[in-house]
Amino acid sequence: MKKYLYDYIKKIDSVLEEERIDKKIVEEHLIKITFFQHERLIHLLVTLAYALLALISFAISTFSPMFVFIGIILVLFLIPYVMHYFHLENGVQYLYKQYDELRRKSI
Repeated sequence: MKKYLYDYIKKIDSVLEEERIDKKIVEEHLIKITFFQHERLIHLLVTLAYALLALISFAISTFSPMFVFIGIILVLFLIPYVMHYFHLENGVQYLYKQYDELRRKSI
């Protein structure tokens, strides 16, 4: 998804170099933004679920030390999810800026 997002950003950046832009491209860009927003929401929910499960497992580990290992494993999975969500969030915010520029240059 990260590669797909950044490839799309590069494509739109090349479109933005043109003087005038067709309204069809602006509408398609808005649809892509919606898709990426959905992806971002799903990853946010998964990230929050991993964080919550990690916290719960560390809380339970006071009663059963075995849950410390489960918490550590969840945190190890949480780190890549946070990094991926970070890229999605920044990419979608950049898409908003591109959309504003596309609208400004549209015919």
